[in-house]
Amino acid sequence: MKRFILFMSVNILVVATISLLMSVLGIGSYMTNAGISYGPLLAFCFLWGMVGSLISLSLSKMMAKWMMGVQLVTLEGPHKNLVETVHRLSRRAGLSEMPEVGIYQSEVLNAFATGRSRNSSLVAVSSGLLSSMDEREVEGVLAHEVAHIANGDMVTMALVQGVVNAFVMFFSRIVAFAITQAMRNNDDRESRPNPFVQMMLVFVLDIIFGILAAPIVAWFSRYREYRADRGGADLAGKEKMIAALQALARAYPQLELVKEDSNPNFKSMQISSKDAAMRLFSTHPPLAERIAILQNGIF
Repeated sequence: MKRFILFMSVNILVVATISLLMSVLGIGSYMTNAGISYGPLLAFCFLWGMVGSLISLSLSKMMAKWMMGVQLVTLEGPHKNLVETVHRLSRRAGLSEMPEVGIYQSEVLNAFATGRSRNSSLVAVSSGLLSSMDEREVEGVLAHEVAHIANGDMVTMALVQGVVNAFVMFFSRIVAFAITQAMRNNDDRESRPNPFVQMMLVFVLDIIFGILAAPIVAWFSRYREYRADRGGADLAGKEKMIAALQALARAYPQLELVKEDSNPNFKSMQISSKDAAMRLFSTHPPLAERIAILQNGIF
């Protein structure tokens, strides 16, 4: 579970909370005396699944700053070169609004981009990355993150997550209804299930099904990493993009020794990814694969 991104974690909690609140308030009723009305249920789940994902997207930049301790830097400060590089790459990528640029304290070599749109984004890098990489390697990492923004990856991820949310909510309600029906006597089958039991079952199943559906979102995340690598190569040059990934690959064995890395906040946005049993839940492909694809020009 180490590779769940922050967006996905917040999204599951948002969807579960929305479900709980709407159950308490009795909004969007899809239950009848005969059971579930599937048409209204599907419409209800699609609407609020997308709402939950869009709320998570809107909160993503604020949550990243808070949980990662990101400190913004400007053209007037000591990290002027970092900001200038991000802005130069952003203009080259066709962005009309420059991303905010920030640094957070961590020995782990890491960077991420987040925000609700191309015009409201953030590029953040760790202090460990800045101290361990040379200028061309840092530029390769920044180009990769700017490519994420230019590709609209935050929005497309939200749309994919929204569709997944809809199915999670749909099936959690069907399963919750089936469980409550199985728990009742034959004499009670004609009446509606206990609303409190139904509400709590839906809340728990939303979280369980959200975790089970995570590999679908993780697969799309891995796909967009390959695309951002290609975009980074276009923006900064293939050699710089490869150099950045190679620097991460060289440093990766040491990351397991960094005590701070045990913090789930850092795990949630980490660049590198182990090719292990949890590959299905990994948001990033193995570095060796990414390097080979760039070297061989396989896009």
